[in-house]
Parts: sequence; structure tokens; C-alpha cells
Amino acid sequence: MKKLTLLLLCVLTIQVGWAQQDEDALQVLDAMSAKYKEIPAYSADITSSLVNETEGINEEFGGKITVKGDKYKLELDEQVVINNGETLWTYLPDVNEVNIDRYDPDEDEISPSKIYEAYKKGYKYIYIGDENVGGQPHAVIDLVPDDKDAQYFKIKLFIKNSDSSLTQWIMYDKSGNQYKYTIENFNGSINPSESFFVFNETDYPGVEVIDLR
Repeated sequence: MKKLTLLLLCVLTIQVGWAQQDEDALQVLDAMSAKYKEIPAYSADITSSLVNETEGINEEFGGKITVKGDKYKLELDEQVVINNGETLWTYLPDVNEVNIDRYDPDEDEISPSKIYEAYKKGYKYIYIGDENVGGQPHAVIDLVPDDKDAQYFKIKLFIKNSDSSLTQWIMYDKSGNQYKYTIENFNGSINPSESFFVFNETDYPGVEVIDLR
């Protein structure tokens, strides 16, 4: 489950001609990035799934994501992840336990607050083509990390043609896992307080605190 939240990438043989497609991909990515940069904060319903065909794994989790700048709160069925830009809390409701750690952006390869600008540093990108998602045409773009030791060897983005919104992405790791995220009911008219991105122990009576800082 932790990999599913952070939010958030084997070497891929890129087709000859990706350089010619690079400019097309960049235009789509820049439009997407500009769209979200203008939104101070937003929330959305999010569905995440883990698929590993070799291991016979097919799991799906529903929840909600709230993002404000570098801060985010990811509320899934089986865990809550809160990041205020300095501290990372991971709460497990089944055992009423919270793990607290320092947030290190250098170790966070991809997160809910970074997905919209991940392409700008350390990735190659290739425009794959258009595909219908939910009945709407989307541009499909692959991001491939320059770092061969990166956790995920590819991220596939689905960006709606009509408004440059990112509605879905899939992250592929070296063990055969595919982490798929789908965004619905996007709301860019919210203004969450700073305290919203801090885990408050008093809201969880009897919680076991494991401080890893």
C-alpha cells in the first residue's frame, strides 16, 4: 500500500523517432503543468489499483486526494498519508497506528504534488498517441527516467485533450507491478488550512505512534 501512495518510478528501449515526437509531448505536458500551476489547491476522488499479472494480483482502492502546493493528504480505504512538506505521516486505521518520518523530497521519486511537473527534470518523454478514456480523447505520454536505478521504469500519463487535465496515470516498477491512479470529481475551488496537512493525534484516540525521525 505504501508504494501506492508514494503517490507517486530497468531500462526502456525507446523507439527510433522519439526525438521527433518529443516536441509534441512537451507541448501537451507544458499545457497540463500550466493548468495546475494556476490552481492554488484542489481536491479530487482518486481510485488506485495494483496489478501484477505474474503474481495474480489485482487490487483496487478508493479514496480522496487534497493538494496545496507541496502539501498533500491522501485518504485511501486502508491508510491515510499526510505530507506538510517537512513531515510525513502514514496512518493505518486497521491497527490504529501512525508512522512519522521526515519528508525527504530527494527520496520521493513521485508524489501527488509532483506528478504534474515530474517531466521537467530527470525524464525523457514520448508522445504515444491518442486514446479514449471515459469516452473522452486523451493524449498518452510516456515518461522514462534518466536514472536507470529509479524505482519506476515508466510512467504513462493520460491527459484530456479538451482541457489539458490529467485524469489517469500508470506507474510501472521492475518487479512487474503496475500502479494505476484515476482522478474524478476534480475541485479546484478549495482553500484548506495549513492544519489540514498535519496529523492530529487527538482525533485518533489510542493511536500508537511510531516516530522514525
